[in-house]
Amino acid sequence: MQKVKLPVKVDPVRNALKLLDYVGIVEKSQMPRLEASTEGLRSDVDVTVQFGKDIQHLTVMKGTAHAKVNLVCQRCGEAFEHLCEADFIYTPLFEKTNEEELPEAYEPIELDENGEIDLHQILEDELILSLPQVAMHPMDVCPRGNMEMTWGDIEPADERPNPFAVLEELKRK
Repeated sequence: MQKVKLPVKVDPVRNALKLLDYVGIVEKSQMPRLEASTEGLRSDVDVTVQFGKDIQHLTVMKGTAHAKVNLVCQRCGEAFEHLCEADFIYTPLFEKTNEEELPEAYEPIELDENGEIDLHQILEDELILSLPQVAMHPMDVCPRGNMEMTWGDIEPADERPNPFAVLEELKRK
């Protein structure tokens, strides 16, 4: 199956009425913030997006995004490849929608003046959020993972006399 480029702007309401599904890619050149957050993108972003209505008749956009990125290991300083994966569920906000009434799993999103959303921006945000806070190789692969890291011994504290020992003696008298 040939992978197609996904549109930048989509109308989630219209797509939900048609029960559209998108399976395709977003070119890595369209992800400048993700590129800046990593040591580089190694692949285009593979995306699956499904539009529909849920039991409460809310418009729902859910899907997954996958991209291979280069990260720098904070333990050894070498670059390594990481598979960045993001799952998401969004529902558009309307004037009559109360945000507190939305299911907890749904992330609200605002529509622009044309009733559309920027799909590429949403995917880029989700992938950035799925990056690890501290990037490290797995322990068995990292060159420094098997090294015991110690920086010297802690010297025992001086055994100084307790300054309150005098008060203890006064109390006994």
